[in-house]
Amino acid sequence: MTAQDSATTGTSIAVGGTPLPTPSTRSGTLLAVLGVLAFSLTFPSTAWGLESFGPWSLVAVRSTLAALLAGGFLLALRVPVPARRHWAGLAVVAGGVVAGFPLLTTLALETSTSAHAAVVVGLLPLTTAAFATLRTGRRPSRAFWWAAVAGAAVVLTFAVQQSGGTLSSGDLYLFGALLVCAAGYTEGGRLAREMPGWQVIGWALIGCLPLSVAGAATALSFEPVHLSPHGVIGVVWVASVSTFFGLYVWYRGMASIGIARASQLQLAQPLLTLVWAVLLLGEHLPPAAVAAALAVLVCIAVTQRADARG
Repeated sequence: MTAQDSATTGTSIAVGGTPLPTPSTRSGTLLAVLGVLAFSLTFPSTAWGLESFGPWSLVAVRSTLAALLAGGFLLALRVPVPARRHWAGLAVVAGGVVAGFPLLTTLALETSTSAHAAVVVGLLPLTTAAFATLRTGRRPSRAFWWAAVAGAAVVLTFAVQQSGGTLSSGDLYLFGALLVCAAGYTEGGRLAREMPGWQVIGWALIGCLPLSVAGAATALSFEPVHLSPHGVIGVVWVASVSTFFGLYVWYRGMASIGIARASQLQLAQPLLTLVWAVLLLGEHLPPAAVAAALAVLVCIAVTQRADARG
């Protein structure tokens, strides 16, 4: 393999028996890290946004602003409209990633802390793997499923323990968010084989724009708005970074270094969110949250290793 081939595929060049990262690998890793950092701030930013907006208004305004950004990029680059065969998949992405996940997690954060939500939603990679298996017909190893079940058990136990022996309404919203987001991620990953990943989320946002505008107009007329610096920063972040630019750099990073390597970086996301919850929101971090997040991280690492071997 030549140096040019290696840079193109995102692999390393061996010099004296020691693999060295190529420029493509370094830039791809940096982009993926930026994506993880962007996503890790989503829950704290949403909590800030709720200081100024109601939950329905926040989600509708967030989707509207993100769709306008995406539309500007698509228009400036003169990206053609997707083929008709892609519309059904884009509808799933829109329902799961653009509408369902933001709405359900926002409703959850009215009663749950960002730290609590980060631990529960830390199960998302495992949930997505299960959906991908059903969608693509892949057959992961038995070790993969044992680790996935263990991770789910850890999160369920944590949620019940933190809610006083039963699941709260916030937990139900979070588990629902896991399901719809996993479906959206899975379908988005399938579509990303045929078009750039940022275009997948871009067209999904555009498809939701009429509903987002109507929802924003309706929600803003019923939910009072009290603008504050935190509220404005929160809604701008979740609209521009969490919903659009974060996914843009994340997909670019995955394209450069591969899904397996990028997913390893995402293992740090729940722990980063716990840090932001303390630093930005002043939340008290119970030891159970840290223990549960670390246990989920171990379970996901086992699934990644088992999947790679398979």
